[in-house]
Amino acid sequence: QVQLVESGGGLVQPGGSLRLSCSASERIVPMYLMNWYRQTAENKREVVAIITSQGTVRYAESVRGRFTASTFNAQNTALLEISSLTTEDTGVYFCNLKFQITDSQIVDVTGQGTQVTVSS
Repeated sequence: QVQLVESGGGLVQPGGSLRLSCSASERIVPMYLMNWYRQTAENKREVVAIITSQGTVRYAESVRGRFTASTFNAQNTALLEISSLTTEDTGVYFCNLKFQITDSQIVDVTGQGTQVTVSS
C-alpha cells in the first residue's frame, strides 16, 4: 500500500515561510482526493487545504491567501507552501490521500506529519 512521508517543517519566525512536502512511496493513481490538515498541541485539528487530482484546491478561511497547495507531481510529491506565518499556524501538518481501487474499496492513508513551529 502506498505510504506518505511529510517533510519540510521546522522552526520559523512570525512572517516567515516554509515549503512542506508530501512524498508518496509509489506512483499515485490518476484520480484521488488529498488534504493537508494540522493538529495543535491542544489536539485541535483543522483541514487547511483539500486538493483534487484535477487541481482544484479549497483552502480554509484561516489560511487562504497565505498557503498554496499542489497536486502530486511526476516525482510523486505534493507541496504545501505556507507563508506569512503566525503563531496560530503552529502544529503538526499531515497529508492525507484517498483513492478508490475497486467499487467498494477505498484507500485512505496519512503520513506521520511534520512539525511547524512559529515563534520569535
